[in-house]
Amino acid sequence: MKLVTKNHRGYTALHAEKLDTTLTTRGDSKESFYIGPLTDDLNQWPLEEDLPSWRCTMETYHQKLLSSVTKLLSLIALSLKLEEDFFEKVGALIEPLAFIRLLHYPGDLNSSSEEIFGASAHSDYGMVTLLVTDGVPGLQICREKSKQPRVWEDVPSMSGAFIVNIGDMMEGWTNGLFRSTLHRVLQPRQDRYSVAFFTNPSKDCIVECLESCCTESCPPRFPPIKAIDYLEERVRLTYGL
Repeated sequence: MKLVTKNHRGYTALHAEKLDTTLTTRGDSKESFYIGPLTDDLNQWPLEEDLPSWRCTMETYHQKLLSSVTKLLSLIALSLKLEEDFFEKVGALIEPLAFIRLLHYPGDLNSSSEEIFGASAHSDYGMVTLLVTDGVPGLQICREKSKQPRVWEDVPSMSGAFIVNIGDMMEGWTNGLFRSTLHRVLQPRQDRYSVAFFTNPSKDCIVECLESCCTESCPPRFPPIKAIDYLEERVRLTYGL
């Protein structure tokens, strides 16, 4: 709690957030630690004597994953018949708002009849997310998020591989061609750990429908929006601010 979250960096306690804001239950059953961009000195770090080499490890991981995401975005650009460096040219990667989130889902703590999720149903906010897990089941996706009732599928764990989620802003750019992934985490029967790497565009980047992804018969479904405005609104709803 000495490192409780400030500026979206540091520790978030059990039930501090509720990702599905339509639920009337208490917050999600998880605790986490956020590490944001390494360039702005806002991150909170444990003392070196308490966790030797931990800061160095996290900073190296952040740098390596940001490099991997940059390569992944170039492949997405090529798949959309854009130039390989499209996302760099539109300013998404000038100072990307990239966050590591270390997540712990405690084993079943719920002795009441209230339905509690490790992470209630949501989509990620940004461009893409890379996720690694410890193999404990719980993560589920819904392929057809606009249909009711929702059908949920378990996501298998694959050693040595990242799970890749498309985020809301990528859906906005592509007019729904690449759909953001609706997903949730069931409350596990045993402790579950995962590490997410959320990649959001630079704060002043404008996310708007690509010309190649809209036609007269398929006009833009989402209005243009500045990245930071979308992020702040989603965070406000998640934390009930």
